[in-house]
Amino acid sequence: MSLIKPLAGVRPVKDKAEEVAAPPYDVLNSAEAKVLVEGHPLSFLHISKAEIDLPEGTDPYDPSVYQKAAENFAALRNQKVLIQEDKPVYYVYRLTMGAHVQTGLVATASVEAYDINRVRKHEFTRPMKEDDRVNQVDALNAQTGPVFLVYKQHQVVDQILADTTQSEPEYNIVAEGGVRHEIWVLSDDAKINTITDAFDAMDAIYVADGHHRSAAGSRVGAMRKANNANHTGDESYNYFLSVIFPDNQMQILDYNRVITSLNGLSKDELIAKISESFSVNAVDGALKPSRINQYGMYVQGQWYELVINSNLVPDTSDPVGRLDISLLANHLIEPILGISDPRTDKRIDFVGGIRGMKELEKRVDSGEMAVAFSVFATRMEDLMSVADANEVMPPKSTWFEPKLADGLVSHVLD
Repeated sequence: MSLIKPLAGVRPVKDKAEEVAAPPYDVLNSAEAKVLVEGHPLSFLHISKAEIDLPEGTDPYDPSVYQKAAENFAALRNQKVLIQEDKPVYYVYRLTMGAHVQTGLVATASVEAYDINRVRKHEFTRPMKEDDRVNQVDALNAQTGPVFLVYKQHQVVDQILADTTQSEPEYNIVAEGGVRHEIWVLSDDAKINTITDAFDAMDAIYVADGHHRSAAGSRVGAMRKANNANHTGDESYNYFLSVIFPDNQMQILDYNRVITSLNGLSKDELIAKISESFSVNAVDGALKPSRINQYGMYVQGQWYELVINSNLVPDTSDPVGRLDISLLANHLIEPILGISDPRTDKRIDFVGGIRGMKELEKRVDSGEMAVAFSVFATRMEDLMSVADANEVMPPKSTWFEPKLADGLVSHVLD
């Protein structure tokens, strides 16, 4: 079974793409989504967050939400706002955010490859969120939120994508936050086969973002297979919707930490304890780390540079323990500030790097938080090393930007 396959995508007609395109379902809450769709009846949020079209207070996981999503999806198809491709194709998807540009491939990825860890993961999933995506896909009979995947850069694939982008895109829209989304239809059979063969020769591809969506794709595939006495392996439910980018074009931003208390310590006591494992130096202005093993700390109006002692950094045989996030947790946040489970401890919160250092200062200066830590962004090579070792990264280790849009290409299941 091929690692990836083309798809007969369901997508907006060209002049409606900008109205349809929406932020990913998991970056907005229901209230924010409801505000965003005012005056936008074609927004894909009516499908990805259909509770906005139901009575106030409707539980987003209520069966009526999935039913409404299916109704809204069918309505856009019946109105010919969404159309289906005549044949399986690949799509080239370019994201531009400021000076950053990344160009990838819209495809479907193999459930079988996911199940045997050829589509490699680096995060745990939560059952409730998995169930939500399973229910959504099952109700719509389609995958509408793509999984964000990464492949190790490949000269032949990258050249085909680059060549394709020399023509006029099918879609060229600027979405929330000023991010440009461009999509080209790649229908040339020879190029499709070349790309498919190139991916088949790869050892693995990697989940960057969308662990719950990929897990749901696997579960729905297993359900459909079990209920199909004539299963052949060629059915579309054997693959899940993905956008796959080369690793050398990825942009991972820092994912910083803010903590509500100093665990009973004064600032001087805190610094004294930290100094046992880190060098600590006061600095002027906000410190955004520029290299591994360097951190910023903001406490009581003052920024400090922290550099962990080199003897505390494990060798390459421990890809998780070497992560800057892990070192900060293992040598400061847990032993000094007393937070051992960042998944459940209410004293710690996480701030994506897209918000900048000012957000860390604001959270501390307001009194909401006592101390903030800025962290060097996780490198793509580290993520892949963790996934290759079949390990799991600490929570909130990566913040990918820019985000994909929902609604530009969907994958209908058999």
